Amino acid sequence: MVSITLNPNWSGVFPALTTAFTKDGSLDYDAIRQFFGWLLAAGVDGLVVNGSLGENGSLEPDEKLALVALAVEASGGKVPVLSGVAESSTARACQFVDHASRLGLDGFMALPPMQYVSDRRETIAHLKAIASATDLPIMLYNNPVAYRVDITPEMFAELAGEPKFVAIKESSENVRRLTDIRTLVGDRYRLFVGVDDLAMESIVVGADGWVAGLVCAFPRESVALFRLVRAGRIAEALPLYRWFMPLLHLDASIKFVQNIKLVEAIVGVGTEYVRPPRLPLTGDERREIETLVQRALASRPSLPDLDLLKA
Repeated sequence: MVSITLNPNWSGVFPALTTAFTKDGSLDYDAIRQFFGWLLAAGVDGLVVNGSLGENGSLEPDEKLALVALAVEASGGKVPVLSGVAESSTARACQFVDHASRLGLDGFMALPPMQYVSDRRETIAHLKAIASATDLPIMLYNNPVAYRVDITPEMFAELAGEPKFVAIKESSENVRRLTDIRTLVGDRYRLFVGVDDLAMESIVVGADGWVAGLVCAFPRESVALFRLVRAGRIAEALPLYRWFMPLLHLDASIKFVQNIKLVEAIVGVGTEYVRPPRLPLTGDERREIETLVQRALASRPSLPDLDLLKA
């Protein structure tokens, strides 16, 4: 195992990356490399592969490892690279973490068990087992809306005894959770918002970062929003957030993968190819998003200098 950095100080906008496929459903390596490079050039602060938006559940183990390697190569150490850990058994999760840890990434984003709805004791045991399989830091991902397992603030307090758990992606759609976690454990964890259309509210109350979805199509707008809010420039951030909100709502949907991949295709940075059982959008669903994106592009706001804003 490699040496662990217990305080990686993760912060900023971390895209939850979509996975580019060819028409026949295989990984599109060239498109993936170009996509990662485009996002990095736009100023994102990290890369997260193998998440829900990346269609983790449809990927084979070797494909997940290939995506880790591609992200590590693209980053070149400039930003942290994390991989989602979303497996149906604890053994598979630990095996993946063990193999991926050898590829040079910076950490993991660990979910409760997939498919099985674990209780408090089982969830904590699963997450601790993942930690035992690596020396790398871990972001804990709570999304009870999608996965029906709620990692409560009290559970995060219990998990705080494991030093490899360094961050939380909070996607409960309850912005009050961030304050509840801070009240219980102070600054023990780096806190990330994981719900696009609660981004500004979450940053205002103290989120250190944003694991974002629509950033995959609008990275500069996402980075600008985060940095403006963190800098306390609320009067400048609010019009940008209001412009962005109709697009951000697309992340809070059962079809968020198809939604965001369609937006990527419209803005010219990806394709709509998804793996079944998902299918590309058709009919009114498709037309509504096409209209929404065209309206947004026609009224795209001017942005501040991101380099100056970062400073």
